[in-house]
Amino acid sequence: MAQRATESIVVNAPPQVVYSVVTDFAHYVDWVSDLKDVTVLESDHDGRPIEVEFRAAAYGRSTTYALRYDYSRAPDELKWSQTRGDITESLEGQYRFDAAGDDTKVTYDLEVELQVPIPAFVKSRAAQRIQTQALRELKARAESRQ
Repeated sequence: MAQRATESIVVNAPPQVVYSVVTDFAHYVDWVSDLKDVTVLESDHDGRPIEVEFRAAAYGRSTTYALRYDYSRAPDELKWSQTRGDITESLEGQYRFDAAGDDTKVTYDLEVELQVPIPAFVKSRAAQRIQTQALRELKARAESRQ
């Protein structure tokens, strides 16, 4: 059974700045603490990465997974779905970027299904940790670009 979670944060930066940070995959290793490597596998005709492979620290080991990005609602929303992973069976998510005056409310939806059975409360904690850390790091990165 997949674990779903949603979390939001207000970033003191306009939506276009936050969106540009989120879509700058080549620089994720500069600001996402759990990431060890990021490789753009495929880009669309506009040069936007549409399939990206990540190697990250997870559960006391390293994990590799690839995500396919959907820009159909950009720059208001960025969705992704896993194309392959060694620990996760599925990984679906999205960022939504809503203007809040000069700031941006970022909402992060995440649905994770692991390949090995783990109690629901452990999965819930892991999903919440991933979201909280991702949003805090995104906030720090986007606000540093002001």
